Amino acid sequence: MASLADVLVRQLLDGRHIASLATENPDSSIHMVAVWYWFDGTHVYVATSSRSRKARNLQSNPKVSLMIDARDPAASYGITVAGTAQIPTADVSRKSNAEIHRKYLSEAALADDRVGPVFAAWDDVTIRITPASVIAWDMREADRQFFGGVLGGNPAYLLPLQR
Repeated sequence: MASLADVLVRQLLDGRHIASLATENPDSSIHMVAVWYWFDGTHVYVATSSRSRKARNLQSNPKVSLMIDARDPAASYGITVAGTAQIPTADVSRKSNAEIHRKYLSEAALADDRVGPVFAAWDDVTIRITPASVIAWDMREADRQFFGGVLGGNPAYLLPLQR
């Protein structure tokens, strides 16, 4: 089990990556979607619409999982944060969503009337995740321990990911 204070965990939470958020649908299937996020040192925040499936799912079940993967086959590492989620007040949501948008959009995009206000209108609520557990993996360490560094040191072994 990892901790929010671990270097690798903080690197991913503080970085600009795409995360996958999982919530439970009413039929007990899993709804998983790519999201932007922001970490304040205690909670993870995800901007969304109050009409989104993920926001509606949280009304009946607050359990969530968030996975962040570096998505680099030569340096594959990531984390999964599991916990409970809440939808904070409108004021907190506006402030948190602004932080998320500043993390992923340039100042020019935020200032553009065709972009900044559209994101602000779409994302009218925030999902605030209180982490209960953190799992981390680092295939670079596994490569060193089990393969003698041959996977990361030999670009012919790992095929490139499609983007």
